[in-house]
Amino acid sequence: MLQGFELFPKRYGVYPYIWMIYLAMPLYYLWNERGLQQYIGITAFIVFVLTYRQLYMNAGTYLFSYWLCMQMGCVLILSLIIDPNMFFLGFFTANFIGWYSEKRTFRFFLLIFAVIQTIPMVITIALDQLRTEQLLFFIPFYLIMLISPYGIKTMLDRQQLEAKLDEAHQHIKELIKREERMRIARDLHDTMGHTLSLITLKSELVTKLIAKNPERAIQEAREIERTSRAALREVRQLVSDMRAISIVEALADAKETLKSANIELRLIGKQGSYADVPDLTQNMASLCILESVTNIVKHSKATIGIIQIERIPDGIRIMVQDNGIGISSDKHHGNGLKGMSERLDLIDGSFQISSGSKGTRVVVFFPLIASEPQGGISL
Repeated sequence: MLQGFELFPKRYGVYPYIWMIYLAMPLYYLWNERGLQQYIGITAFIVFVLTYRQLYMNAGTYLFSYWLCMQMGCVLILSLIIDPNMFFLGFFTANFIGWYSEKRTFRFFLLIFAVIQTIPMVITIALDQLRTEQLLFFIPFYLIMLISPYGIKTMLDRQQLEAKLDEAHQHIKELIKREERMRIARDLHDTMGHTLSLITLKSELVTKLIAKNPERAIQEAREIERTSRAALREVRQLVSDMRAISIVEALADAKETLKSANIELRLIGKQGSYADVPDLTQNMASLCILESVTNIVKHSKATIGIIQIERIPDGIRIMVQDNGIGISSDKHHGNGLKGMSERLDLIDGSFQISSGSKGTRVVVFFPLIASEPQGGISL
């Protein structure tokens, strides 16, 4: 029956529970009351606690204002009937008023709140139940209570703005990627389309001429070789014009990404320029590093991330490890890890992942392919 029930939305963390500690003092005052006052006070206090929960549950909905007004009413009743010190429950309400993003609504409820918080003070002074030193004690807290919603609103507005900026940056990155893919596709089509068609036609011609005119067939075969070499030079030029991510740049990006998630980065091994590593290999290695770091931030709940880059005789070995909770087996085949594996397959690399209660470990290997002798075809 209680399955799926939550006292407060998980996105708020422990914050709502910490605030509930301050409800101990009102309970103390209620405990010392007797008779009808105690019953009224307990009822108002229970409703207050209910509104406290419902305000978290209904943030951003039309019911939020309804529960806020009810909470202000409970604070007023408790302040008038039980004890003037119940006035301090208004700090709960002040926090929620700061959640209004629309300025007119924010000012409207802040004005109502100021009036309601003033009423018990005025009545208590009129009945001569509040001494001068008590009044001087209440006034600073009263002013802080009215100012604090501005601080909370400013903080929340800034958080929303940062979230929108992050979303905009991600959108821009996606647009840049999409535009880059379209540019590469156009360049490849313009560069290779005509050349490959020509090679296909000449290959068919060679097949027909082998029996009838061998010398002409050899001449056409040589022409195919020259055409293919010219196409290869054009592809090399196209690849060199592409913006590849170097390993050094990837490590710098990884450090910033982990730092933003409060995760310490530890680099193991001698760091070099990797200038002798081909651009294609560097780009793929960088993408694997960044994908692994993204998984650490998203899934691991780690405090430490470790990256080790090791040069071995036949290639580069990269290990990315964390001290988090590990990832479930169904995420081992997620889109990011699947894409990493597919990239490595293109260059005969290898990919291994292990995960447990002590964290996740990803190991990738990139072979360094030596250039072929003069006359061979290589990228």
